[in-house]
Amino acid sequence: MEDLIIGAVCMHAEPGQMDKNLATMARLTHAAAAEGADIICFPELSLTGYTLEQGAGRENSLSLATAESILTPVAGDEGVIMLAGIAEDTGKGKPFITQLVVGSEGLLGVHRKTHLGPPEKGRYQAADSLGAFSVHGTTIGIQLCYETHFPEISTTMALQGAELFFCPHASPRGSGEEKRESWLRHLPARAFDNGVFLVACNQVGETSEGFSFPGVALVIGPDGRLDAVFTGDSEKVLIASVKSRDLLAVRQNRMGYFLRHRRPSLYDHGPLELGGNGTRNNQER
Repeated sequence: MEDLIIGAVCMHAEPGQMDKNLATMARLTHAAAAEGADIICFPELSLTGYTLEQGAGRENSLSLATAESILTPVAGDEGVIMLAGIAEDTGKGKPFITQLVVGSEGLLGVHRKTHLGPPEKGRYQAADSLGAFSVHGTTIGIQLCYETHFPEISTTMALQGAELFFCPHASPRGSGEEKRESWLRHLPARAFDNGVFLVACNQVGETSEGFSFPGVALVIGPDGRLDAVFTGDSEKVLIASVKSRDLLAVRQNRMGYFLRHRRPSLYDHGPLELGGNGTRNNQER
């Protein structure tokens, strides 16, 4: 991977106010670029806003092509790569929750959310594929909010070559301190178990639908240690460096890099069948 300066953004995104959200993203992109950022990660649904309203139609979603045309000039003007979130209008059925990777040359990658939070299932549809892709000489994987709770996603992306996970969130409820502590229970494990950097950020502020997002952004090293963190109620661009030497130090450690020692033949247990109390049934298969 290349040495990079990352900007992890906490921002307010109002549903249905894409022009205002885009102006906020352009302003924060300029601020991050002024601090030398190469890649700027915005929260989940940063451009279109987070909504669970069943009646919210196409005015709250964008086609991939339209989103690319809107975001490319912003990235190009600053010479950076942006990760931006939209509700993606597919032209049929419910929208995807999508994170675009956009540079001056246009669309570089797309991740569509595969594991929806239970409240999201009535409003959005889940995607069916996972992948990692190369950006700025670094292979990245994207996980959106609820997806980070499924370790298999991280392992799949790491096995596809990911060196850096971006984890944009639109995660309401609780204080910033509570959200930070919640993230620190599982996100360091995703980085440590797979020997990757991890960058996470959340929306911030209260929306017209009554969702209150605590501002949290953090960067975790491939050793699972917290490298940088922000917690607060205001918009923020957390700037942090990720260095190839730190990745190599973990991956060249005979005892500290685990993926090369996997035994996949032991891991396929089939679908989980839970009883009413949430425990696995003991019935023979």
